[in-house]
Amino acid sequence: MTYCIVVSVKEGLVLTSDSRTNAGIDNVSVHRKMHSLCTATDRTIVLLSAGNLATTQAVLDHLDRDIQENAEINLNNVQFLSEAAEYLGQVSVKKQFRHVNAGQNGFNPAATFILAGQIGDTAHGAYLIYPEGNYITTSSHTPYLQIGEIKYGKPVLDRFLKQDTSLHEAGRCCLISMDSTMRSNVSVGPPVDLLFYTKDSFALDEYYSFQEDDEYLILLRRIWHEKLKEGFATLPQIGRGDATPLPYHKD
Repeated sequence: MTYCIVVSVKEGLVLTSDSRTNAGIDNVSVHRKMHSLCTATDRTIVLLSAGNLATTQAVLDHLDRDIQENAEINLNNVQFLSEAAEYLGQVSVKKQFRHVNAGQNGFNPAATFILAGQIGDTAHGAYLIYPEGNYITTSSHTPYLQIGEIKYGKPVLDRFLKQDTSLHEAGRCCLISMDSTMRSNVSVGPPVDLLFYTKDSFALDEYYSFQEDDEYLILLRRIWHEKLKEGFATLPQIGRGDATPLPYHKD
């Protein structure tokens, strides 16, 4: 499985992804889910991917080839991120369609992507592209997108992320979200990639890769766990004046 997050706040973007693609008693595979594309100097585009690895690699190869061959539509000549999302969706559907028609029983070629970055003087942003090719973007109420195993890490994002959250605060929030997911689902695992993009910089110059035994990740996990326990211990008690018991009636 996979877990990836992109947060879009006023200061820029935070991108986070795990690297585990398969998990079992004796079978663990590691592949990066974060892909920086080689584009023109007036744009920065990064993809996060979840789903079928073969489809993902075929899509990435197609995007890169279109750039190299200066195709009629490619990531270097679209004017808006929404155009890039539309183009990516079309490429993804095309690659999936080939595998579906190959008649491989039980094979699921579906892949989901998050495209994030900035083009020219337009605003930075992020788009989630579904296997069907359609897409959504972030909003002022929900400044983040997730793909993969999203349920375990969603609560902390909902509680703490706002449009005016700082980049590094958002980064810590993403790491807590990722750690919560790894704790609850063995199919999500390290290395954990964390990338910051400052708006209008067109540079990807702050990147981290955390292994399972990374000192910072261990410290973050320990402090978060301790603070949760402290907070839980201060919650109002049941049956001691803070909540009134009612008589129980059998159905």
